[in-house]
Amino acid sequence: MNSLLLKSPLLQSSALSPQYWPFSLDWIPATAYLVGGCVRDALLEYASPYLDLDFVMPQDPIQTAQAIARHYGAGFVVLDAERQIARVVFDNATADFALQVGDSLLEDLERRDFTVNAIAYSPHTQTLVDPLGGRKDLEKRTLQMVSVENLKDDPLRLLRAYRQAAQLNFMVDPETRLQLHALAPLLSKVAAERIRVELSYLLSHAKGTRWLTELWQDGLLHSSFPDATTEGLASIERMDRAEAEVTARWPQLEALLHRTLSDRPKSGEGVRRTLFATGKLVGLVHPDPQIAKQTLQAMKYSKAEINLVLTVLQGLSQLRQDLSQGPLSRARQYLLFRAVREAFPSVAVVAIAAGIPLADVAPLVDEYLNPESAIAHPAPLVSGQALMSALSLSPGPLVGQLLAALELARAEGTIATAAEAIQMAQQIVYSAPR
Repeated sequence: MNSLLLKSPLLQSSALSPQYWPFSLDWIPATAYLVGGCVRDALLEYASPYLDLDFVMPQDPIQTAQAIARHYGAGFVVLDAERQIARVVFDNATADFALQVGDSLLEDLERRDFTVNAIAYSPHTQTLVDPLGGRKDLEKRTLQMVSVENLKDDPLRLLRAYRQAAQLNFMVDPETRLQLHALAPLLSKVAAERIRVELSYLLSHAKGTRWLTELWQDGLLHSSFPDATTEGLASIERMDRAEAEVTARWPQLEALLHRTLSDRPKSGEGVRRTLFATGKLVGLVHPDPQIAKQTLQAMKYSKAEINLVLTVLQGLSQLRQDLSQGPLSRARQYLLFRAVREAFPSVAVVAIAAGIPLADVAPLVDEYLNPESAIAHPAPLVSGQALMSALSLSPGPLVGQLLAALELARAEGTIATAAEAIQMAQQIVYSAPR
């Protein structure tokens, strides 16, 4: 097995150098090697404030990880007891330790997905091991499979090719691309959750849109999103352009569009589940909300994600219908905001991408960004308790109906004070048939 001694400033100043690790090299056995993305990215001179280290070793990976975690008070979890893979989690780093596959490092590297990920580095000897020509493919910025059998062993690697091409700004080797297309039916056997994680990156970055389209053209989305179309994929590209346009005009929208759906995202995928990225799923599903819901449920999307996509679809339909009747009245604007609520920034981007003129969307954006807007962010002039007290009402549906009517009246500008709200409520109650 050929190896190359590298003591260049490049690797000594990269994540491969123990001086940047949150633990001492003394804890790492001499037979352990760094492999995968951390080696690839160091050779590409990609830097990240968060270290993501992957070690393989011929024995005791779980015991090694556990000893490091215990000594440094770091997090520890066994990821796969059967394959002997464990993780140590620090504040600014994650270190995975795995049992070497096969009887040698060479055999381990020969079972990996792409040549650029089949390069190993010994931090003890500063030796780079590259038996499959991964460095040449790095120079060519090309993803090339190690073997067809390796792709078959884990069909999720088919999707990883497109995701890594997007991340690295690489091309996919033509022969590899043909095999990805040929093996596409195998994805039907992959768990929806695993597929979703790979797609989340392509949806959350504009540079992933091209590869999402390539993915669909090569037949790798058909089992997951059977209703995706050429127009739907083209609309996702238009969403990227619309997002850039609206955030340039309204910088406040950027934070709103890229906020996560969860207040406490637990993973890389969770961080990518933003209002904008999730809204882009509209381009992959059927326009009928019920059919779209079935697809998203089959893909194991969360309730929050499904609700957002359905809200965007319904909001787009409502906006189109409202605009077909002429300029939006204050009442129709209010009803639209009430229907879409926090999803409005995504609705606005999708609407522009769908061909609704910016001039028609702009007044709605201005209204939404005004925290004092009685149309977009109505605040009650009176409480339900105040209504019951002033009108001698008992708790019940009537109180809610009155509050809704008063909120609409305030949005329309017909009332502006608590006294006017009470007076209007009295008129409604006393004029109602008994």
